[in-house]
Amino acid sequence: MTQENKTDKTPDFTLVVPMKNEEGNVAFLAQAIDEACGAMAFETIFVDDGSDDGTLTKLKEIAATYDWARYLVHPVSGGQSSAVHSGVKAARAAVIATIDGDGQNPPAEVPGLVAPLLEDKAEVLGLVAGQRVKRQDTWSKKAASKFANDLRGWMLKDGTRDTGCGLKAFRREAFLELPYFNNMHRYLPALFKAFGWEVGHKDVSHAARNAGASNYTNFQRALVGVHDLLGVSWLIKRAKKTRPQKDA
Repeated sequence: MTQENKTDKTPDFTLVVPMKNEEGNVAFLAQAIDEACGAMAFETIFVDDGSDDGTLTKLKEIAATYDWARYLVHPVSGGQSSAVHSGVKAARAAVIATIDGDGQNPPAEVPGLVAPLLEDKAEVLGLVAGQRVKRQDTWSKKAASKFANDLRGWMLKDGTRDTGCGLKAFRREAFLELPYFNNMHRYLPALFKAFGWEVGHKDVSHAARNAGASNYTNFQRALVGVHDLLGVSWLIKRAKKTRPQKDA
């Protein structure tokens, strides 16, 4: 299910928010997004990734309340990368920002993430990756994340300490040219870099989950992580290393 565009005006950026069973976070996030970005020319696409709670009902209410809000629906869950990919394909702006749907990524960080891309007239910057500081997670989750990030950094040399952060901004066209695969959202700095784009980083704040429970466990992430790392390592070694650049 795809909601129609509300206006013909092209926004400066599109915020994509993947959500699965986040009924308790929809209104909270929408209010925070409106407060952070309401004065800007933007749209938000919430992607309901096969939720079986009241997420879709809440999204319909938000879409009727805010003129910047749209939503897409996956009838069956495809995972976070699938939700992000669907949102990016439906976006009307050339610049995309992403945040997680659990309320842990403050929307107040979004303007600072998209600004470097909007200002880069030469279009050499492809991605601005958020890196969480003072994480509001359990000790076990932070320890597992640190191990995964250290291993990934050693294997991929992507220069990023925190690819698990949902706060990112990137060029829509560049993202859609990348090879799509499940869990690709965790490897965007390495992929953008491998395909000839400059990658920037920005420290961002982090909040405790607003409502509900995580859809993932540390064990689930570990199982897919090693397999994904080997595949991405193979992929970036064979990637196109350069691309034409646009004059400023």
